[in-house]
Amino acid sequence: MINLPKVQTLKPKPQPRNFFIWGSPMTGKSYFASYFPNPLVLNTDGNSEQGSAPSIQIRNIRGENGALKQSAIKQLDDIITALQVDNPKRSADQQFKTIVIDVIDDICVMIEQAICLDAGVQALSDIPYGKGYAMFNTALQQFVMDLKALPMNVIYISRELSITDDNTGVTTYEPSLKTKYYNIVNGNCDVVIRTKKIGDGQNASYFREVKALRTMYNPANITDHRILQLLESCSGMFKKEDLEKLQQKKESK
Repeated sequence: MINLPKVQTLKPKPQPRNFFIWGSPMTGKSYFASYFPNPLVLNTDGNSEQGSAPSIQIRNIRGENGALKQSAIKQLDDIITALQVDNPKRSADQQFKTIVIDVIDDICVMIEQAICLDAGVQALSDIPYGKGYAMFNTALQQFVMDLKALPMNVIYISRELSITDDNTGVTTYEPSLKTKYYNIVNGNCDVVIRTKKIGDGQNASYFREVKALRTMYNPANITDHRILQLLESCSGMFKKEDLEKLQQKKESK
């Protein structure tokens, strides 16, 4: 029989663990994510050799007859299981503490492709009675929920889409991840960060700005010093007065 909690007023000290980072190519998305504690990268760009963090290449593989030999869905499920079961058994310095999905846009495409290949169809709409779309939504939601349940930091990386209004000429920017998928992923995230680059070549400057927060986070509640330093570099992450209080506390010590 379950024991119900006491009726009491709690004073939570929230810390962000799930992040959504988006920006145009070469604005420092992967670079920023690589500095989180002990990261493991689920890579889809094929540029894992250029990164400093350990990575696993996610992909669908066909056999000689064209049928699905390795499913990205099964591969992702096996990785989640390994992080749940095997990762905690490692020594502390060998445990992964952050998982980076680079990029989530491609993961969605691979899930859709795996379902189509397994069913022998060209598109999800070819699977009768809407079962294709239902299977996709279930697979994506399960993947996101399993990641959130891990005792780790989770970082989703997405590319940037620029939209220019033909009438006003005004250009707006948003994640390239489709809105219906973005809502599933972002609904389970704590912080949304956009990366930007100003200038070219070695004279370029890189910036990070917070676009959305689940709640107002206090830097004094961030227990991991490395994560605190990373978040302090993001414009709009913390209130100025909270940062000043934290600095005064450090100086007093």
